[in-house]
Amino acid sequence: MSKSDTFNPGVTGSAEDGLFGIPTNEKNSLVHILPVPWEVTTSYGRGTALGPKAILEASPQIDLYDLEFKKAYEKGFHLFPLSEKWLRLNNKLKAQALKIRDQIERKGKLSKSLGARQQEINANSEKLNSWVYDFAMKAFSKEKIPAVLGGDHSSPEGLILASSEAHGEIGVLHIDAHADLREAYQGFTHSHASIMFNVMSHKSRPKKLVQVGIRDFCEEEFEQIQSRSDITCHFDQNLKNSIFSGESWKSLCEKIISELPAKVHISFDIDGLDPVLCPGTGTPVPGGLQFSEANLLIKTLVASGRQIVSFDLNEVAPSKNSEWDANVGARVLFKLCGWSALSMENKKGENHLA
Repeated sequence: MSKSDTFNPGVTGSAEDGLFGIPTNEKNSLVHILPVPWEVTTSYGRGTALGPKAILEASPQIDLYDLEFKKAYEKGFHLFPLSEKWLRLNNKLKAQALKIRDQIERKGKLSKSLGARQQEINANSEKLNSWVYDFAMKAFSKEKIPAVLGGDHSSPEGLILASSEAHGEIGVLHIDAHADLREAYQGFTHSHASIMFNVMSHKSRPKKLVQVGIRDFCEEEFEQIQSRSDITCHFDQNLKNSIFSGESWKSLCEKIISELPAKVHISFDIDGLDPVLCPGTGTPVPGGLQFSEANLLIKTLVASGRQIVSFDLNEVAPSKNSEWDANVGARVLFKLCGWSALSMENKKGENHLA
């Protein structure tokens, strides 16, 4: 991490200085975060393309010293500049996608012109995945931890596949309200609702997908979960029933983590949390994890000796006249960065939690 002469970690900084108000540079930072302003395939609420900017603006109010991972921020959490090119393309294609969804819902099929627009969206989604993939592979080559800050949940597909290729056998810890196992949802091959279907259908797919907090899914997704040994889903209802019957969240976390290999990608959809914590997100669902429950789950992962080799945070959409969504999103991001940095000590056998 590069510090300016005026940087004081005990004083609230400015977003102009960097994420969390910390002056950083690419070279000396362990965590490399790519903002992806993309929400072309959203199917209900909108605004996630504005998530990265809102999180950046809210982030400096966070106190940097953490009770659990201390001064992990000194490892460097570097947020790359937001791509205006991808934001402009997002805004253009999003309007077309709305027309496509509307016509499918009304007529069950597309006109020739909208069919061409659908193909254009699918092609550009693939280009976005390649852009994210290249970013991740570059970070891995420098022994960094790449991360994606979305955007909708289609944003990190290239990152997860790059992580799987770079590290071999990885597991995905997927925190979400939705299973995201639909094939080409609404005709979009790289839909936010298809990310885990795409990842787990790829030739370079992760060894294991472990889902937590899922409470909204279709029958086909449920059948896929039941039929595949490389997918384990801890439905939110079942987790709550275990807690109501007296099992501790800590013991449940240990069971969840035990199913993952040594290297892990965390895919965190903010709607995996209780919607009271993220009311602006596109598809909120009652139930979910509390902030402290999500934190303990990730802490348990690190304490187990596993490494977080990459991560993503998605679906944060700033609410009108409120910074609450961005505030919570920034704090989730801070925890993801801190735990990821600490987990690298597992590689050296130095982690005091393990």
